[in-house]
Amino acid sequence: MAEHDETDAALTAELVRRYEAGETIDELVADSPLSFRRIRRILLDTGITLRPQARRVPPAPPGLVNGYAAGNTIRQLARIHGLTYGQTRRMLLQEGVELRARGGKH
Repeated sequence: MAEHDETDAALTAELVRRYEAGETIDELVADSPLSFRRIRRILLDTGITLRPQARRVPPAPPGLVNGYAAGNTIRQLARIHGLTYGQTRRMLLQEGVELRARGGKH
């Protein structure tokens, strides 16, 4: 039993060290036999304050950036590509597009 406790303590210490060094829980899961929920619980039980999860933005569909550059609005592009306004806006920002001011040309 003591050997199992030492292994658990060593694993916990390693998970904490790596998380504090900047790895995400998803990255820890990839290298571990433990589930996301189990690793999250271990970190919480050791007193770690979890970082907020980053919002994952899927890659922009072909034509989205060019469509915006050609003058289409975010709403038009969202409708064309079957996305929400927010998804479309986040994708454009992720691609480095500088968004125009709202309301069109003044």
